[in-house]
Amino acid sequence: MNANSRKQEAEWKEKAIKELEEWYARQDEKLQKTKASNRAAEEAFVSDAEDIFPGTEWERVAQLCDFNPKSSKQAKDVSRMRSVLISLKQVPLVR
Repeated sequence: MNANSRKQEAEWKEKAIKELEEWYARQDEKLQKTKASNRAAEEAFVSDAEDIFPGTEWERVAQLCDFNPKSSKQAKDVSRMRSVLISLKQVPLVR
């Protein structure tokens, strides 16, 4: 190896180290944001769980369900179940 190729190899190593450090910083930032959003979602879920009133069961079930068929990642047809849950949410069971 001549001096020129060693110099180029050293530059590549420095560049790779710098890019790796930047990648780790971005990953850490993403992780911190995800942790914060998960904590906020957990707090909201726990506070909603504490507010249980008779007759609101189906509303709570509907909040946990994804009623948008386009965003569903399942291959199965769940339209009947979706329509049943929506009707139960609108007209709760009489006790």
